[in-house]
Amino acid sequence: MKRSEIKFEVELDDKRVPEKIFWQASESGITELTETKSVSISLWDHAAKNTMRIDLWAKDMEVRDMKRFYIDCLGGLAQSMLNATGDELMSQQTNELVEKLALHVEKEIKAGKI
Repeated sequence: MKRSEIKFEVELDDKRVPEKIFWQASESGITELTETKSVSISLWDHAAKNTMRIDLWAKDMEVRDMKRFYIDCLGGLAQSMLNATGDELMSQQTNELVEKLALHVEKEIKAGKI
């Protein structure tokens, strides 16, 4: 059986707030850790029938980028929902929300709010 590994390392400040986040995937072809500003991991606990989440972001990540990150995550989830379940309605409605949120963030940027 082939195995694959995804590794995360987090540098924390004295208050345990992430300063830097690094990741590496064994099948990526990249052998060194790569820095990222945010990671969001969801795991399905099949015994408890619920989702466990890990959300981390570096304290220097800008709010604008964080909002874009979550919009991108939602868009990816919409495609994953379609691929995993074939439920076109769920995927379509999630994509509609993504479009609304993208417009909202775009307006905030233009208005200088973020």
